[in-house]
Amino acid sequence: MNKNLNPLNWTKKQQIIVGAVAIVLIGGVTTGIVNHANHQAKERKIEALKNKKIKLCKARAEKARKLEKINEADSKKLLDIAEKTPTDKNIKLAEDSFLKVKNDEVKKAFDNQIVGIKNRVKLENEAKTAVSNYQKEAMNQDKYKTAQQAISKLTSSYSKGLKDMLNKQLATSKKQADDATKAQQAKSTSDSKAKTAETNKQQSGSTEATNDNSNNVNVASNTQNTANNDVASGSNSYGGGSQNNYSQGGSNTSQNNSNSGSSNQGQGNSGQNNSNSNSNSNTNTNTGGNGSNTNNNGSNGGNNNNNQPQTRYVGWVSVDGVRRYSQTFNTLGEAQSYADSVKNSQEVVNLLLDGHSIRYGVEPA
Repeated sequence: MNKNLNPLNWTKKQQIIVGAVAIVLIGGVTTGIVNHANHQAKERKIEALKNKKIKLCKARAEKARKLEKINEADSKKLLDIAEKTPTDKNIKLAEDSFLKVKNDEVKKAFDNQIVGIKNRVKLENEAKTAVSNYQKEAMNQDKYKTAQQAISKLTSSYSKGLKDMLNKQLATSKKQADDATKAQQAKSTSDSKAKTAETNKQQSGSTEATNDNSNNVNVASNTQNTANNDVASGSNSYGGGSQNNYSQGGSNTSQNNSNSGSSNQGQGNSGQNNSNSNSNSNTNTNTGGNGSNTNNNGSNGGNNNNNQPQTRYVGWVSVDGVRRYSQTFNTLGEAQSYADSVKNSQEVVNLLLDGHSIRYGVEPA
């Protein structure tokens, strides 16, 4: 071993130099170690701060995500309320809630839904108005068609209840209008028949008055002819002859009497013949001895009483424009009495209470 390398052989100067070098070396190593440790500590601190920031950002993002979900849920809830009860207030609340929604796609979907709600409300209001207008004027077919078309546009499931109600109201008004139309037509028909019956009645009364006047003329003429024949019969007895009794045929004709013969030997008296013609004559001839006696009573013009037609009358009661009860009578009073008794019967009264149209009257058969 080299003795120069042995520290024990070093001089004091050498030992000081070596010690100083050693101190320098140790200090450098120590400084390096400290510096390295400090650098590592700094890096750990930076990493911790970074991790803390990342964690904080994640927390904030999670909080924002949860808040977005809450806002979307609130908006969806308000939209559902607006769908079921589309009042102006509910629609406004739903629209205001969209301002808190950050997701553009979700917000666009919500906006489209609120537009659909507003369109549906518009169609529902138009249908309500159309039905109301028809109910006020149920005879107007144009308004009925308009109401039908407005109701047919209610295709949303949320409008189903309203659609059913409006259809029911429309059908009810339509039935009332149809019933009123039928009743009006039946009344017009009945009034026309009643007017015709009254006209016929007046004409019949005029005909009866004419016939009665004609019959009175015939009766007066026949009475006068009978008196003339009686006078002729008296002059016949003057001759002492026989005479036949007066007889009148069924044809309601006037008498024609003739009597002839010779004086003091009986006189023949011809039978009486009644005829109905347009002339009336009376001739009496009486001779003094063997003369003859002739009595001619002319015919009496007029109508044949036995051939005159007799007017009969029908009493009737109709239900909804259809005659359900009718009967024919010889007199107007009997027909009127029948019609009154039927329309006052319990059966007809019950029909009237049930809403049926009841008419009654009398007319010539």
